[in-house]
Amino acid sequence: MAKQNEQERVTQTLPEVEGITAESIAAAKAMIGMRLRTENFVRDASVGSMLNFVNGIGDSNPMFRDQEYASYSKYGSIIGHPCSPFMRHWSGRTRWGLPGVHGFFAGTDWENFRHIRPGDSINAIERVLDVQEKESEYSGKLVIQFVETIYTNQRDEMISRVVGWCTRHQRRASREQGKYSDVPKRHEYTAEELEEIDQLVLSEKARGGNTRYYEDTHIGDEIDTVLRGPLSLQDMTAFLVGTGRSSAHGVLLREALRHPDHFFRNPEAGGGLEYTGIGHLRDSVAEAVGVPGAYDYGPQRVSWMGTLVTNWMGDDAFLKRLRVECRRFNVYGDTQYLKGKVIGKHIDNGSPLVDLEIWAENQRGQVTAPGQATVMLPSRDPRVPWFTDGSQLQLRTASRSQGMPPTLPE
Repeated sequence: MAKQNEQERVTQTLPEVEGITAESIAAAKAMIGMRLRTENFVRDASVGSMLNFVNGIGDSNPMFRDQEYASYSKYGSIIGHPCSPFMRHWSGRTRWGLPGVHGFFAGTDWENFRHIRPGDSINAIERVLDVQEKESEYSGKLVIQFVETIYTNQRDEMISRVVGWCTRHQRRASREQGKYSDVPKRHEYTAEELEEIDQLVLSEKARGGNTRYYEDTHIGDEIDTVLRGPLSLQDMTAFLVGTGRSSAHGVLLREALRHPDHFFRNPEAGGGLEYTGIGHLRDSVAEAVGVPGAYDYGPQRVSWMGTLVTNWMGDDAFLKRLRVECRRFNVYGDTQYLKGKVIGKHIDNGSPLVDLEIWAENQRGQVTAPGQATVMLPSRDPRVPWFTDGSQLQLRTASRSQGMPPTLPE
């Protein structure tokens, strides 16, 4: 009988539960400190999987994809894109507590220690950091959930430490608030605008082996713009392939029976099972949660921002920190202009560091993803060693020591 009831629970359309209650919040807070089971997609960093990831985010940097080019670098082989641990697990994704309450990935704060190399095994452990209640223009009451994810290799060496967070909203309230009711489902471009976009995309270039030195950077320097868009279904499916995310038929059904509040039988698919996050691919589900239309994946946009920084810094630098907040929806047809500038320089434990302000803004001029980055650059000073990675440096900022982002998603 219990099994029959579970099957009935996944035969409904997108559920409308009133799940943000005092009891459900208390239950989520009781999980603080608890270790979570991580996702388990791409576990081995082969040349093929690493290439698949950068194909999925549209990154053409030869350091991540061309073995012959990379053989002449200081690494001797290709290296993983700084966000390639997303292949293994999406830190910050909605997947625990508050059953039946819709959620959105809202951001990640990465501290990187070393590169992923071909042949590495990618491991991950995750724990709950915090649960906070807030008010939102989008849905009224919301809950923000924070996790810490540690990615390691087969030698138990830390690759990255990531603080990820997501926001949880009641579906009906999000739809009825109508915050995005004035945003069109699809932006319409002129032929001239599309031609300009194409030219900007084709002009993207990584700095590569032209070493950028600490002494040659100046506060106020601007980063060359990177463009992603107009966002299409092809872009979305490429990212899913690049991160190895898939489950279907019997595998999907068993997963749905274990977590019935995260799946539903969609009439648009003839009653076929779909995940409640299918709003990334279906307009109808996005509209049911108050979004104008299908929209991008947060880890996808974070990875684009990683490309913005790695294009600028060159092969001999190391991306120590990358923090990105997903503040507005990026729907199909939107174009993201990724931008940045140098805002600070300092020496930390003998390491020359440059701080960047980075952001993504859409074709309407709205900032959709503000962020920061810290890059370790080579120095012209012969007394400063050229580190091959960031394992020697532990950033000592307030936000890292507290394990919380300094500001929260709106």
